Order: sequence, then structure tokens, then C-alpha cells
Amino acid sequence: MNNFPQNASASDPRDALESARLAAESGDYETAATLYQRGVGNPDPQVHVAALLGLADARYRLDDEPGALQAWITATMAPETPLAWKAWVALAGARVREKDLVGAARAYREAEARAPLDERQQIQARLGWLNKEMGNKGTAQRYFGRARPGAFTPLVTYSIIAVTVLVSLFTLNGGQAGDELLGQLALVKPAVMHGEYWRLLTVTLVHGGILHLLMNMYALFIVGPLAEALYGRAVYLAMYLIAGLGGSIGSYLFVAAPSVGASGAIFGLFGLVFTATYFHKPLLRAQARAITSQIGVLIVLNLVIGFGIGGFAQIDNAAHIGGLLVGGFLGFLVAPGGAATLASFWHRNETSTERRSVGGPVIRVLGIVLLGVVLVALLLTKPFWA
Repeated sequence: MNNFPQNASASDPRDALESARLAAESGDYETAATLYQRGVGNPDPQVHVAALLGLADARYRLDDEPGALQAWITATMAPETPLAWKAWVALAGARVREKDLVGAARAYREAEARAPLDERQQIQARLGWLNKEMGNKGTAQRYFGRARPGAFTPLVTYSIIAVTVLVSLFTLNGGQAGDELLGQLALVKPAVMHGEYWRLLTVTLVHGGILHLLMNMYALFIVGPLAEALYGRAVYLAMYLIAGLGGSIGSYLFVAAPSVGASGAIFGLFGLVFTATYFHKPLLRAQARAITSQIGVLIVLNLVIGFGIGGFAQIDNAAHIGGLLVGGFLGFLVAPGGAATLASFWHRNETSTERRSVGGPVIRVLGIVLLGVVLVALLLTKPFWA
């Protein structure tokens, strides 16, 4: 049991705030509320508002939404402090939950006027979505424009394309040396059976011809920047490699012939973006929304084409499906971190200093571990063609 000094406010009200914060972090919201209450009305506006925000958070987590709402309203009426914008943001979220979109928009405008520069873009994006919901398309577009002033440069996508093009062109035109490199990088199934597991990833760097290379790189150029913007560079690169691994394992299990190409990884990105946008509703630019709205059709169309001409063309449908399934699972499991989602706007108390619940991260980690176990188990399974 945690013990928090009940007389912490006797000497310094900030000590009471710190004790209240520790109580909240430990999950003792009753004690936190009691300690925060002692700071309400303090002559120092900063202490007064901080106490109100903490009290509101504690009440909210105790399922006392009316009490939390009253504390947020009181905080917005206090003298101006650097914390005032947080009270307005929390009040806006409460208005949305009440389905009072006009009141929510008004509160977000107050928050925008007071928030630090690095917080305004997210608030402006929320104002964009609220105005879109209210039918104010022109106002919505203006807010969306403010929320995205800078263009994102997909450096990882461009780097993957550059390396893939260079390696593929060398293997296609490098004479004997190119042929030898192709033999080392291609997905040769018997070699994988004998432990040459690097081929599961290096296969994405080599292609069967210029047309094959151009088609794959064009597809990557379309979907890669969107996935990279949604998840950030490091996570995007990891997901590209994992999807490529899933595609290669699918090919290894079902196709005896050697395989080349990055299509398994690229299909994984299509699956990733499709499920991420469907389940997590990230905020996207108009151009990105246009792409994602067609991804489902593109997936089906490519699979139909693959199965339709696979009888007389060397199309590795197993790699496509393997990458698609792995990417789709990752998109469902991991919410985009590079873009705000609708769920993050309305269903979390944003004034809280408490650490987020570990439930979400634990589930994600367990899901990724499960995926790894499945992929390893499939890799150790005897291929169907053997």
C-alpha cells in the first residue's frame, strides 16, 4: 500500500501537487483527488489551475464526468496561466463526448489561441475534423492546411527504392558478377532449407527484369510515403522488412521455383495501410485519402490478375498473400504513431500527467511476439513442394 503525506500542503502547496501526482500515478485516484482539492483556490494562479486540472483528471478516472467537467470549466475561468490551454482542450473533449460540436469547436479555438506552437497543429487538425463534421468544408480545409504546414519527406522509401534499383540493375546488367550476386540474393528455396535465411530478405533487392522492377518501384513510390508518414521512419522500415519476410515465407512454403522481387513487402504495405486506416482512422491529407480509398480495390485487382495469368506468367501469388496477411495484421495491431487518430482525439483525458495504461503496449508486444513465433514455425515447416 502506498502512503502519501496528507499534510503536504501545510508548508508548500506544490508539495501537495507532487504528492497528488504520485498518488494518481499509482492508481490511487481518491487520495489524488483529496490532495489536488487542497490546491484549489490557492492565491497562486499556476497552483490553482494545476490543482484543478489534476482534480479533473482524478474525477474523470473515477467515472465522475460531471465533477471533472466542473473542474475543467473552473480552470478555464481562472486567471491566465501557461496551463490554461490544457483546460480548454479537456473541455473541448468533454463537449465532443456530449455531442456538442459547436461548444467543442469554441473550446478548441480558445485552446489554439493559448497553446504552445508545438501543440497547435494537433488542435488545428481537431478543429478541421469538427468543422468537417458540422458541414463547414471551407473552414475545415483551412484548419487542415494550418495543421500540416510542412511536407513530409519519405527518406526511408526513397532510400529503399534507390538501393533496390541499383542492386537490381547490377544483377540484370552486370555480366558474370551480376549473375553471381543474383544467385546469392534470390529466394532459392533449397538453399533456404539448408539455412541460407538471409535470402528471405535479400530477395526484395533483385528483380526478374526492367518491367518487373519498374512496376514494383512505382507501387512502392505510391504506398511507401503514406505508410512512412503514418508510422514514422524506423517503425515503417521494420514493418517493410517484416512484411517482406512474411511474403518470402509464403513463397518458400508453396512455390518450388526460385523467386525474386519486392512484391511481397509491397503487398504488405498495402495491407498495412488498408487495415490501419480502416481500424484506426488516422487523419490524412486529401491526396492520401484518395490513395487509401482505392487500396482495397487495388489489392483485389492485383490478386485477381495474379491468379488469372499465373498459369502462364511467373507471378508469385504466395508471396503476395503472405506479405498482405502480415502487413494487414501489423496495421490492425499497431496504431499509426505519425498521425493523430480520431480515437486519440475524443476518448482520452489529455490533461493527465499519468503514464498511459500498459494494456495497449502489452497487447501489441504480445501480438508481435505471436507473429514472430508463427513466422518461425512456418519457416521450420516442411514446404508443400518438398
